[in-house]
Amino acid sequence: MPTWLLVISALLVGVVIWRIGTSVLRSISGGPPSVAPEEAEDVEALEVFLVCGECGTEFRVTRLGELQIPRHCGEPMQVVRRPATR
Repeated sequence: MPTWLLVISALLVGVVIWRIGTSVLRSISGGPPSVAPEEAEDVEALEVFLVCGECGTEFRVTRLGELQIPRHCGEPMQVVRRPATR
């Protein structure tokens, strides 16, 4: 078998292995997030509160982005919506 044919075959096999390897690494890494994070929404007029069921502590929510319910007294807080007082 000619040497040039072996070199070309080795290069093609190397490129195939490289492409498969990069594809596997991209799939393992998870890649960039598929959905862009939402912009924070102004909810001050909606009178939204986070209330602790144990001690009654309240936090007023004025802007919502990704809602992550905080813990107070070891328990998750409840989301409470009240009618606007204006």
